[in-house]
Amino acid sequence: MTSKQPLPVRPTRTTQPLFPWHHFTMRFSSTPRGARLARRLAGEQLDAWGIPYASDAHDVLTLIVAELSANAVHHGHVPGRDFRLRLSAEGRAIRVEVTDTRGESVPVLAEPSDDLDGGRGLLLVAALTDRWGWYPCVDGPGKTVWATFTVTGHIEAHCVTGDGCNPPAES
Repeated sequence: MTSKQPLPVRPTRTTQPLFPWHHFTMRFSSTPRGARLARRLAGEQLDAWGIPYASDAHDVLTLIVAELSANAVHHGHVPGRDFRLRLSAEGRAIRVEVTDTRGESVPVLAEPSDDLDGGRGLLLVAALTDRWGWYPCVDGPGKTVWATFTVTGHIEAHCVTGDGCNPPAES
């Protein structure tokens, strides 16, 4: 008698633009190192969702994560408290949310002084995204700053068969 062993699950590429819904959430220390790690892990997650490294969309989205994370560290830092990064993708719309624990320090879009090196992060976010804003946390102190970006162009959607993605149609 011959027994057939199931084939191992292998990564499969589809032609669908991303998938109906993806999300990624993680907490980071409110330090420059935490902000760098947030950008790096966001970049890996975007690549896994089919927005490849070195693409325009990947560069813009990781810049948004970097700016909002740096703001959480610089303006929203409370000793001993982390900030949270949340990425969500629905179709081609990507939403970046960064939550910190200082609700009294609200984001303001203002022209920076020419003699200052910093102060342009939110201007970049506003210029590169479809929309951005903020809201106070309802379950404790803090606020969430968010931005949305619509990915245009080609997306290489990656999928592992059996994880809720549809495998490619057979010819």
